[in-house]
Amino acid sequence: MDKIAQLKERRAAVLAAGAGVRKKIAALTDADSFVELSGFSFSKNDFYEEGAADGGVVAGFATVAGYPVYIAAQNGEVLHGGVSFSNSRKILKCLELAEKNSTPVIYILDSLGVQIGEGVTVLEGLAGVLAKASRLHGGVPQFAIVSGEVYGQGALLAAAADFTFFLKEGVLAADSPLVISAKSGKNLPKEEVGGAAALDKANIVSFIEEDMSAVREKIAAVIGVLPFCGALVEENGSDLNAAAPALNENCTADGLIAAVFDKDAYVEFGKDGSALRCLIGRVGGISVAAAVFDDGDGAEADAYLLAKMNALVEFAGYYDMPLVTFVNARGMKAELGVQNSLAMKNAAKLMENYELLENAKISVVYKKAVGLGYTLFAAKSMGFDYTLAFADAKIALFDGVQGAMIEFAGEKDTDKLAARYADENSDPVHAAKCGFVDNVIEPQFVRANLIAALQMLIK
Repeated sequence: MDKIAQLKERRAAVLAAGAGVRKKIAALTDADSFVELSGFSFSKNDFYEEGAADGGVVAGFATVAGYPVYIAAQNGEVLHGGVSFSNSRKILKCLELAEKNSTPVIYILDSLGVQIGEGVTVLEGLAGVLAKASRLHGGVPQFAIVSGEVYGQGALLAAAADFTFFLKEGVLAADSPLVISAKSGKNLPKEEVGGAAALDKANIVSFIEEDMSAVREKIAAVIGVLPFCGALVEENGSDLNAAAPALNENCTADGLIAAVFDKDAYVEFGKDGSALRCLIGRVGGISVAAAVFDDGDGAEADAYLLAKMNALVEFAGYYDMPLVTFVNARGMKAELGVQNSLAMKNAAKLMENYELLENAKISVVYKKAVGLGYTLFAAKSMGFDYTLAFADAKIALFDGVQGAMIEFAGEKDTDKLAARYADENSDPVHAAKCGFVDNVIEPQFVRANLIAALQMLIK
């Protein structure tokens, strides 16, 4: 038998079985950089009595924007991407190498669940993958791409990742969307159960992208910012003293972000319409993780907002990035649903995470820091190393007439009290006199002041 001819025949079968997923990998990685691992790993499915060429998973290593990554891609065209013990071991091998070589890993997810017929064996295989992904959390960056339908325990890989991308056809659910919908007494299409829009409070969706090329651009942008993949400080020629006069007239969250971050050197992720916006980027060439509270009247905390903030603080700690909060926040949302939720527990967890975060912590009060909004996101005693406040910002115990009526009990002119309270107690200079605010500045000079603080505080 001609072994060369046989090898070519076998390889052709493997390539044909994974044609679709290999196109995804090619669109994601630098040209001709993908090198396959376990290329002849075949799994035998006793239930279907057939061999599965490539085992339903294509794995290997490549580069994205010149940076090395490991890739484990589920092949939805082989047994519906069904997870088996064999292909679990293939993914696990990838993760072990990523850990050994301190290299980011990318999951391309497309699986309707486990392969029928393996019983507990496949559960052990899945457990090994999920346990390793969990141990890697904070050790190496993990990116997950929901490129098709992803159901069952494999969906937890998306939850374990630092950044999760949804393509427009992506659906993610811990069980079959049909089952979830039925048990909820509804008859919903799968997209309304596990699509990106349906998961807006799950804190899983980092980005929604049209195709793999767009995912590649975002991963490259993230890699370009993370100190894990490059340098904490990078000379990029940006103007360190650039002023933004428009901020003195009207300071919006979008205007603040554009003024502070280096041009084309930041990424916003987890856009979900909530009052908390999360970004990573460079400010004067320095990598930072930033929380921007974007609510006209001041954000109010609930369990979800605090969970999102916790995730950002933990991320900053994992990858040695300074944390900057741009504060426009009040207290806890006064609602029964918030009262009977994990909000207070999440607030306590946030305080613990601040204590564990050894990196520089800087707060910029650009609109309001009222009550708990000050305590959690700007207070010196909470561990913030440096605090700036805009001249027109408000730092206070209470927000408006309520505070005035409590502090000046017995007086009846509430409008007068509100004005007096604002003038005497809400001016940031009042907090600065006590040493709780390091500097009160014109909004237009925020970038230069922030860069100076970062240069002094970073290790």
